[in-house]
Amino acid sequence: MEVKKIVEDLIDTFLKAGELSLSLREKGLTKEIKSDNTPVSNGDIEVNKFITKKISEITPDIPIISEETSDNRGNTLLKDFWLVDPIDGTYDYINDLEEFTINAGLIINNKPVAGLIYAPAKKRMFYSYGDGNAYELSDEKTINLSTKSIEKNRPIKFISYSNKLKPEIQKIYQDIGVTENVKMKSSLKFCVVAAGEYDGYVAEPRAYEWDIAAGHAILVSSGGTITDFNGNEILYGKEDLKNPSLILKSKNIL
Repeated sequence: MEVKKIVEDLIDTFLKAGELSLSLREKGLTKEIKSDNTPVSNGDIEVNKFITKKISEITPDIPIISEETSDNRGNTLLKDFWLVDPIDGTYDYINDLEEFTINAGLIINNKPVAGLIYAPAKKRMFYSYGDGNAYELSDEKTINLSTKSIEKNRPIKFISYSNKLKPEIQKIYQDIGVTENVKMKSSLKFCVVAAGEYDGYVAEPRAYEWDIAAGHAILVSSGGTITDFNGNEILYGKEDLKNPSLILKSKNIL
């Protein structure tokens, strides 16, 4: 099955998963702390079941690596697989905030070729399936992020995970000429950079591959770039699944 068809077949599943996440939150979530000291809720688990079931039906021969399941983790022999984060931004999710997202990225030969990200509370659905094919579905309109016009010669606005910037990040900001910084935790940051609403994001090594795979695919398909601090390509399927340092740039500042 071609990648475009796979992604298009999953869009409705993501929209319904978003409805499920909000419905569960409205009823009241059960919460616990995982062994890595991060929160998880029944919403994370139920959304994970919902989207991985559909992914398995569409691509039965492609393994799934999810934040909420241990299957296939650490298998460095895998070259083609899905990376799923059913709720990125669980803190926001359980605290009735809006930035949490539902994520799936398709990895082929250790590179992201497609991504889907839905922010249910904001009703913003993003997806991609290759160069020039990054889209936002909003209010039943489909916007091609690759051809979306972006205001030129505006102040350069970046996103960070924290308002306390480490010296190496401050240096990168200075080199790029960043004039404004906004805090954003979830993968929505990849989407708003791809959409040209912000110009980039910088992070030291942190988080895991399922946190960035879908956003990576969407950003690159929109014409943006993602590398580590040394300009190296980001590849997937590492034994520990941990991310290196990251620099995201929108097509606006390339």
